[in-house]
Amino acid sequence: MSAQPAHEHAGTRQGLLLGILGVTIFALTLPMTRLAVGTPELPQLSGTFVATGRAVVAALLSGAFLLAARAPWPDRGDWLRLGTVALGVVFGFPLCTSIAMRYVQAVHASVIVGALPLATALVGAWLHRQRPSAGFWWCASLGTALVVTFAVLRSGHGGLMPAPADALLLLAMAFAAIGYGVGAQLSQRLRPDFVICWALILSLPLNLPAAYATWPSSAIKMEAWMAFAYVGVFSMWLGFFAWYRGLALGGTVRVSQVQLIQPFLGMLFAVPLLGEHLDALTVGFGLAVITVVFVGRKMPVNAGQPDDHTEPKEP
Repeated sequence: MSAQPAHEHAGTRQGLLLGILGVTIFALTLPMTRLAVGTPELPQLSGTFVATGRAVVAALLSGAFLLAARAPWPDRGDWLRLGTVALGVVFGFPLCTSIAMRYVQAVHASVIVGALPLATALVGAWLHRQRPSAGFWWCASLGTALVVTFAVLRSGHGGLMPAPADALLLLAMAFAAIGYGVGAQLSQRLRPDFVICWALILSLPLNLPAAYATWPSSAIKMEAWMAFAYVGVFSMWLGFFAWYRGLALGGTVRVSQVQLIQPFLGMLFAVPLLGEHLDALTVGFGLAVITVVFVGRKMPVNAGQPDDHTEPKEP
């Protein structure tokens, strides 16, 4: 097998680094959402307001950014894919997680959403017609199995009992995988930062009235508003700049595997932010998953289409 060209190797490395940056930003989403919505005993912002309001904030920022960048309008054929991106990461994932997070801890939610890398890789492989090697899929499956095993072990302590909130989190994972995969595919044609911006603009006519209708009628803690600001500016906007660019440069199937560390980063962030407990079991499984991700990076992923790894348009 021929060695990977130097420019492709550099692009893959840069894609992985950007993917890690995006995952780090996203890892704070669940703890921050928990802060924003509160608990059943001490509710703060409603889940619907957090989901739609954060999209409104990000859409307003996107409009200013697109104007400043003099971004061209997407082609007619791009709007359907932008709508699919919006369905996945502007509507589906934020709404499902924002409603669920009032009823589950961030550690709990991070474990359930931990299967997202495999779902994203499956969507990406289908969309881009990529052919991951058996070794790559073995690593992806092993990493997912570690996450599932961890969830089962935690359930022995009452951490993962079947509940409607769990179903919402699994549905959120499916929405995110679709949005990530289609967004990465669209990032081969449009600038990656334009993809999320246009998806947010497209969604604004629905999100703006929904956010207005669910504006809080009672006093809300400042920390809840600060958490809301984070998910609006970082989780809903800036994180996608790094994430889609990383997927476009390094390949959806390969870069998506860095998501395997996202649940454990989320748990680490939940400790100081929410006072949740982090034990030796969590640390041990976190190290195991990170090791699998490292090995998975070395496994070959063959492109099925000539344009699968075409460089997206430069900023």
